[in-house]
Amino acid sequence: MTVSFNHCIIFAENTQASASFFTHLFDLPDATTWGPFLSVRLEHGVVLQFAAPGIVVQPQHYAFLVSEEEFDAIYARLLTAGVEHWADPQCSQPDEYNRNFGGRGVYFRDPAGHGLEVLTRADTA
Repeated sequence: MTVSFNHCIIFAENTQASASFFTHLFDLPDATTWGPFLSVRLEHGVVLQFAAPGIVVQPQHYAFLVSEEEFDAIYARLLTAGVEHWADPQCSQPDEYNRNFGGRGVYFRDPAGHGLEVLTRADTA
């Protein structure tokens, strides 16, 4: 059986702010409207759909595997925008990135408070 990730709905009080933050940071085309969603397209047909929940948003964690070059560009955009970031998920190592698994990784929050992680090497255990 082949299983592929297709889409995810990310709740945000301000969907435009969250989608724009994401597309700018990851250097992606602007979000498009589809029904009640602002949709951002990623590789392999994956779609992130930003939706206003009408309820209190509970923070989630989303991790994105990128190349070393993409990490450099994303990290530079984080610094330029003054986005608070950490080397660890506990937020105890501010203004740093980690070198886990022989790569690099960084943690930060989007405008809705969701935890985002960008990493160049994933744990293969």
